[in-house]
Amino acid sequence: MYIFYAKMIPAMSRKAKEFEIENLFSALADRTRLRLLSLMADGEVCVCFFVEVLQVSQPKISRHLAYLRNAGVVAARRDGKWMHYRIVEPPDAQAARIFNEVRVWLAEDEEMKHDRQRLEKVCCAVRLPSTLKHAPRPAGILAQPGAADIQTAFRDQPQLPVRKNDPFSNSNWLDYD
Repeated sequence: MYIFYAKMIPAMSRKAKEFEIENLFSALADRTRLRLLSLMADGEVCVCFFVEVLQVSQPKISRHLAYLRNAGVVAARRDGKWMHYRIVEPPDAQAARIFNEVRVWLAEDEEMKHDRQRLEKVCCAVRLPSTLKHAPRPAGILAQPGAADIQTAFRDQPQLPVRKNDPFSNSNWLDYD
């Protein structure tokens, strides 16, 4: 029985996934997922920025992003330990039309505007919160007018040694941030 079952799994997994409009509507039926889509309006965003801006736990953010991926409206890319998400248009023409109308509405919603402003504020801050210290900044936000001044400020900032305590060794060591 085990051999038969093992042979069935690859055959079942080869099935082509069809686009289902129900998945799109289900994905759009949650406020957190709408907020995530709104934050991705300007381009690719790392999960850690979603966590910081929305003040929601990382597992919950990842679960909602997986739901959006399964609905076919978000794509993911891994860069080392960082996961980046971006909006993709649904393959179905009518679904794409509906999705674009929702995105227009998201651009005008006050809560969504507030979230995007918070993302811009967090992403473009000279000193990032400790949870985002080594995180890659969203490219869409940095490409906006005025962001060049911020990028220059990061480049010109001197790197000073910082004493860090390592709980797994007996010595203190210097690190350059």
